[in-house]
Amino acid sequence: MTYEGPKALLTAWVSLVSNLLLTLIKIIFGLIFHSTALVADGVHNGGDVIASIATIGSMKLSNHPADREHPYGHGKAEDISTAFISIVLIVAALFLTYEAVKALFGPISSVSIWAFAAALFSALAKWMLYIYTKKGADRYHSKSLHATAADHLADIYASIAAALGLGIGWIGTVFDLPYTHYGDPVAGIVVSILILRIAIVMIIQATNVLMESSVDEKAQEKYRQVFLSFPEVKVIDILRAREHGNAVLIDAQIRIPGSYTIQEGDDLTEAIRSKMIRTYPDVEEVLIHINPWYKDQILVEPDSVPHLGKK
Repeated sequence: MTYEGPKALLTAWVSLVSNLLLTLIKIIFGLIFHSTALVADGVHNGGDVIASIATIGSMKLSNHPADREHPYGHGKAEDISTAFISIVLIVAALFLTYEAVKALFGPISSVSIWAFAAALFSALAKWMLYIYTKKGADRYHSKSLHATAADHLADIYASIAAALGLGIGWIGTVFDLPYTHYGDPVAGIVVSILILRIAIVMIIQATNVLMESSVDEKAQEKYRQVFLSFPEVKVIDILRAREHGNAVLIDAQIRIPGSYTIQEGDDLTEAIRSKMIRTYPDVEEVLIHINPWYKDQILVEPDSVPHLGKK
């Protein structure tokens, strides 16, 4: 595992403080300049503040060591946080859609250049925050930070759409162009759909982990190749790999020559385990059961063993 709790938590705190400041800026500017899009985007950002708090809490909990009640640790706390963030995004997308549709049929209002500037500033700030959080998520292998980064990316779409709509509205106000006031709500509806799509993908991924689903076949094929890199491993009877928070747990049954002693079998499984964890740092645990293999046996890997070469 390469998950570095304190450093990852610092990244989460930066996201929280930044979201809080952007929320205040958007809502204040939106109220002052009567911008529905900016206020809605600010409320969306307020949901991000709640999500950031949940992220910090889950990351602290996931760092707790295993105990009697949780022998496998607390890693799934981050998946619960990801699911929560997804729900926040879904609610925000529905709210933005409601506000956009209401504005579409509401009274026409002039757009201030300052509201447009605030939306542009928000998009730029969110882009920088997304890059920072994404790098932290990749470096510390944190699912909560990956979810937060995805949330920032959704915010970028929302801020760009708000800026685009406000920009079109401002140009229409200056040059007295017809129908330009529709730019803001139409862009808001499009972005709400994009945010909803991101949220649905995130919640499906988090639910799969909580339901103990297997990692994808490409990852399992990589793990399989590590086992087969040892010539003593003749057949793989069972190979299962699942995510547990930020870690991957592997269960396997392999066949080795029946003439091997218990000590030789133990040395081999330890060598496989060490190579697996060294090669793939996100693998936290490898449980290996050994079965005897004899030359006169004709055995093949069962279909339950993931193998990309199979049809």
